[in-house]
Amino acid sequence: MGSNSSRIGDLPKNEYLKKLSGTESVSENDPFWNQLLSFSFPAPTSSTELKLLEEATISVCRSLVENNPRTGNLGALIKVFLSRTKELKLSAECQNHIFIWQTHNALFIICCLLKVFIYEMSEEELQLHFTYEEKSPGSYSSDSEDLLEELLCCLMQLITDIPLLDITYEISVEAVSTMVVFLSCQLFHKEVLRQSISHKYLMRGRCLPYTSKLVKTLLYNFIRQEKPPPPGAHVFPQQSDAGGLLYGLASGVATGLWTVFTLGGVGSKAAAAPEVSSPLANQSLLLLLILANLTDAADAPNPYRQAIMSFKNTQDSSPFPSSIPHAFQINFNSLYMALCEQQTSDQATLLLYTLLHQNSNIRTYMLARTDMENLVLPILEILYHVEERNSHHVYMALIVLLILTEDDGFNRSIHEVMLKNITWYSERVLTEISLGSLLILVVIRTIQYNMTRTRDKYLHTNCLAALANMSAQFRSLHQYAAQRIISLFSLLSKKHNKVLEQATQSLRGSLSSNDVPLPDYVITFFSSRLLQAGAELSVERVLEIIKQGVVALPKDRLKKFPELKFKYVEEEQPEEFFIPYVWSLVYNSAVGLYWNPQDIQLFTMDSD
Repeated sequence: MGSNSSRIGDLPKNEYLKKLSGTESVSENDPFWNQLLSFSFPAPTSSTELKLLEEATISVCRSLVENNPRTGNLGALIKVFLSRTKELKLSAECQNHIFIWQTHNALFIICCLLKVFIYEMSEEELQLHFTYEEKSPGSYSSDSEDLLEELLCCLMQLITDIPLLDITYEISVEAVSTMVVFLSCQLFHKEVLRQSISHKYLMRGRCLPYTSKLVKTLLYNFIRQEKPPPPGAHVFPQQSDAGGLLYGLASGVATGLWTVFTLGGVGSKAAAAPEVSSPLANQSLLLLLILANLTDAADAPNPYRQAIMSFKNTQDSSPFPSSIPHAFQINFNSLYMALCEQQTSDQATLLLYTLLHQNSNIRTYMLARTDMENLVLPILEILYHVEERNSHHVYMALIVLLILTEDDGFNRSIHEVMLKNITWYSERVLTEISLGSLLILVVIRTIQYNMTRTRDKYLHTNCLAALANMSAQFRSLHQYAAQRIISLFSLLSKKHNKVLEQATQSLRGSLSSNDVPLPDYVITFFSSRLLQAGAELSVERVLEIIKQGVVALPKDRLKKFPELKFKYVEEEQPEEFFIPYVWSLVYNSAVGLYWNPQDIQLFTMDSD
């Protein structure tokens, strides 16, 4: 391909790629690296082009897999990158565009190569490829055994320490993405990984001190939703006699790289992923969810989950208990507003669930907000459009409601919040309705949809549990909500009676002519009083008759139910649900851009 290239098909012939992956060792001090990292390449603008790019370069990557034990070129490339990162902060301050561009290109190449290495071999074999030295076949040096850990630490430093500027935005995104790739071994295993080399490095040793700072930075990346720099914000050389690899993929903002992030994974449905306005925020959230769902080590709990469980509001001046590791503070108001605005994505809803379920400080803060409608309305809209959402997203939204309805204060306050003109509710025009009544309508609609379509027991149970939690605090219900409650009760009663009748017949045979089923005494008592009062009763008159009947109703005929509060309880092994769910999000939103779905053994759960 020579010193320049304009077609993806020319990449396998590129002399610099061939030298990188060939049988010749390249010293980390060789000028070759400047040439490799300065190449300009047009950016792919679709998933199809990305797939073509992967197909064009797979032979080069596999050639490196074969030759690296003798050349050690992967380790040399990583050392070149590591040496450059030591000057990255200074380069950002000095606006050294070319240096940052080349450093980013190096990281992008490493990320692409890691994807192939992780797919082609076990973690143990991957670790050996980080230790191979040049020329001696299969040999390695003990002083380079920590190169993998050093790279992970360097990525964490990039994410947490490099200031976010127009010229550093891309390398920040690439650092987060490379960490996601490092943890992607789970994609190629059907069972939950409980031990991993990358996990070991992240949970102890040199990476551990970065735990709270990394989690805090990822959260703030999500909060700020920083958009990529606009076209022309910074200009890199578009042509070079020296040449290098994949300039456009690494730094082609002006030529439309970021549109790639809105196109979904290779082989995914065209509308499967919502538009991503902030690649850094999206990738940071995905990495945060992966870290939070890493399984505990044999001798220590997951430190990233500990950090998520314990962080406090910046306005909270109370000291952290000495027993809480990896604690930090963050602005709860900013986090709350970001969560309210981002609930259209699966990953944002999963983050909301994680925080509500595991961080008592966040839960207390959110339940005390006087503007809970800003959070609840997006959740209700997810449930309302249940047929357009995947089952995981619906489940997460429903569990969030179940956690919120465990609080009696929440159940009271939602009936005091009045809403006007809910445009997305199409069954009926709702000019004015309380948040509580709207919540009831949406949950009942979800139940009825489930009864006629999906017939999912899990969904059913949680919907009814949420209604049961709220029932003691029902106040001033909208007439349409009251009507839907009665309709639901009637429907469920008919189904219950039918099931009961079938069960009775199967156990005892058909009822004899002398058997008279007992009437539903509560229902019969009030029905007779209403009949005695005559026809065409007003609403006020019906309510008055019911109130009088309650006083006269013989209490000895009623069955007393214990006071119940339905709570969401995480199963003993939550990772069996959440790890596949998290990785399905990662695959569809990010990693799918670099992986063929046919090659993935990802154990995503069925949507049924």
